[in-house]
Amino acid sequence: MVYEAPEYHPAFEEYCETIYELTEDGLDVKQARIADRLSVSRPAVSEMIRKMEREGLVKTSDSGDITLSDDGMVLAQQVVRRHRLAERFLTDMLDLSWAEAHHEAGKWEHVISPVVEEALARVLGNPTTCPHGNPIPGSDYQGPQNALTLGEVAVGESFVVQRIPEELEFEPGLLEYLEEVGVTPGQTGSVMALAPDGTTTVQVDGRPFGIGPFAGERIVVTAA
Repeated sequence: MVYEAPEYHPAFEEYCETIYELTEDGLDVKQARIADRLSVSRPAVSEMIRKMEREGLVKTSDSGDITLSDDGMVLAQQVVRRHRLAERFLTDMLDLSWAEAHHEAGKWEHVISPVVEEALARVLGNPTTCPHGNPIPGSDYQGPQNALTLGEVAVGESFVVQRIPEELEFEPGLLEYLEEVGVTPGQTGSVMALAPDGTTTVQVDGRPFGIGPFAGERIVVTAA
């Protein structure tokens, strides 16, 4: 499926993508959260949201919650789909690291045409997720049953990694670390210990390492 939204300034695309991803991660979308995600000032976000409301891309509630309109959702799904297809191509075909692919896909998402989008999906075999396990809009993605977070897995229990939420992709060095230690979709591991500070010691491929509480509360897994 190809989403074809009217052409908008890349800044509108970036904001719609951010709102979509925050919602996907189960977070309330507030101006402060957008500012943190995009590393821009609160006044800049406030001005952009006003412009987007005039364009009919977002709606703001009395409590300050921001949601995408129908037009905003189409634009967001278009950008997210192209970003995640680009990440898949860059990792699967060009062997770039997760972090490199995420950075480069942020550029590609604004210039990929519908024709190239279709070609990417075809060449990649119509993938349903990005390399981090996040669903590609318009694909036949089916979410895992009985999903939980890594932090909810009991000591001694095994798990299968399902998804690294977008929120973690913006933590400096975290993507590189997770890829290096093998916390990747489809990988099986086990929980060895839980420290008082919330750090979870896990073992993957015979190697023990620690996962901090911020990541542990967000990495989506299923019981092995």
